[in-house]
Amino acid sequence: MTMTAFKPRPYQVDAIEALRTGWAAGHNRLAVVLPTGAGKTVVFSHLAHQMLDSLNGRRVLVIAHREELIEQAAAKLLAVDPMLRVGIVKAERDQHHDADVIVASVQTLAVPRRREAIRDIGLVIVDECHHAAARTYMEVLEHFGAWRDVPVAGFTATMHREDGGLAEVWEDVVFRLDILDMIGDGYLCDVRGKRITVDTLNLDKVRTRGGDLVDGQLGRALEDSGALDAIAKAYVDHAADRPGVVFTPTVATAQAAAAALEAAGITAAPVWGDMGREERRAALARYAAGDVQVLTNCMVLTEGFDAPHTSCAVIARPTKSASLYVQMAGRALRPAPGKSDALLLDVMGASTRHKLASMVDLTAREVGQAGEGKTLREVAEEAAAAEKRRTLAARVEAEEINLFGSSAIRWLRTADGTWFIRLTGAMFLFLQRDPGTRLYRTRRWTEADGAHGPKDDIVRSLPEALAWLEQQAKVLAPGAFVARQARWRSNQPSPKQLGLCRRLGISVPRGSTAGDVADLIDQDRVGRVLGQLILPTAA
Repeated sequence: MTMTAFKPRPYQVDAIEALRTGWAAGHNRLAVVLPTGAGKTVVFSHLAHQMLDSLNGRRVLVIAHREELIEQAAAKLLAVDPMLRVGIVKAERDQHHDADVIVASVQTLAVPRRREAIRDIGLVIVDECHHAAARTYMEVLEHFGAWRDVPVAGFTATMHREDGGLAEVWEDVVFRLDILDMIGDGYLCDVRGKRITVDTLNLDKVRTRGGDLVDGQLGRALEDSGALDAIAKAYVDHAADRPGVVFTPTVATAQAAAAALEAAGITAAPVWGDMGREERRAALARYAAGDVQVLTNCMVLTEGFDAPHTSCAVIARPTKSASLYVQMAGRALRPAPGKSDALLLDVMGASTRHKLASMVDLTAREVGQAGEGKTLREVAEEAAAAEKRRTLAARVEAEEINLFGSSAIRWLRTADGTWFIRLTGAMFLFLQRDPGTRLYRTRRWTEADGAHGPKDDIVRSLPEALAWLEQQAKVLAPGAFVARQARWRSNQPSPKQLGLCRRLGISVPRGSTAGDVADLIDQDRVGRVLGQLILPTAA
């Protein structure tokens, strides 16, 4: 085997290993999900290079669906192994006879005579495999043995198995890398988002089809609302020094957005799917050279567009699809010299019944809502810290409840969480949490003197504070008053107890015992007293 031109990153090696392990276990249609910028083309190029020796003379077929993706894949395969014989099959090109690896367009393979001419395929690789549930892909994959033990690897930046029949194609997603991992390791730029709210944009009038907003209606709503001028102004205000791409729902809005940017002093050029090939290549070249600051496009730059210097993405195609949002936003996240972060400008209406995708949908982790000005990494770190605090609080709570619950003394708790022991109608003991710690001070309340601490008013650990107050309770009150297992507690509630509960507005659950009702009354009374107190602190 020849030496490869460059070394794969650690996670790329892991992705290949996950595929080979999955195939060895008997599953042949396996997918890998890597964020935009993770180098999926590099991964499947190394995969093809490694697998050829084990295919017993059979070849590798790479299926892509757009011209740019086909050319990129072929170039990357040769960069990984310059000795590979790489052939391209699309339209008039038919270079499959002597090729080790064939890169083909799915449109060409959809023609039966074109795919039937390609023989001896031992591995199929599908680029942008979230398209694979389409009928054309299914026919092509079936022809090349995807359901007859030929190993198949699918690569995409985003895929929801429950969407569009993808679960019927892919047996398992064997490797997934989150965008936050890529950011943390320095492979992608951190990203911050900002909303461009257009008060006159009413997205509620835009219908939904296939789970997302209808392009034509969305385009008209953007144009009629003056949103394109708002986008141009926001670009000048927030991204004047950033090269960027604007995603729009229609060709007309792409062209109008470019005109609005030009009027605001930002050089811009529109690109769309049906424009002439040379014209589009020229526009992309001008952008790459810096002669054009912003490209506006009707959804042609969501896949295969590789311009790392892009540091702003304007989502002027509001979407309910997290997958589509990831495809658009990901165009701005590749690192480049002098680029510290990426900026996402999300176009929003003043209000909407639609739940639109946003920056937090770039990660599969639960990070809540993104605050203005915060980067995705900062939002994620705050969410992780909050979750850690919740987990710690829950553990402390469980420890406390277990500690008090195993005591022979009748400990109760007010609605705000203060633990206490009721001694008589005119006296109770309670614990006061020391601020910022897990330590406690012991307190006594009497009707005559209010709340006060002992002479040696020191902070104690919870077990020590609990034991100290329990000892005081045994000295200050009869055992039947403070014992959890006192015999009177299992009796029926007295009319006097029930009458007091009615006057205090306390709801008594059906089947409550005298002890249960006494606890309800004491929790209400002590809660009211403590709610009005200014508690003493240590001298």
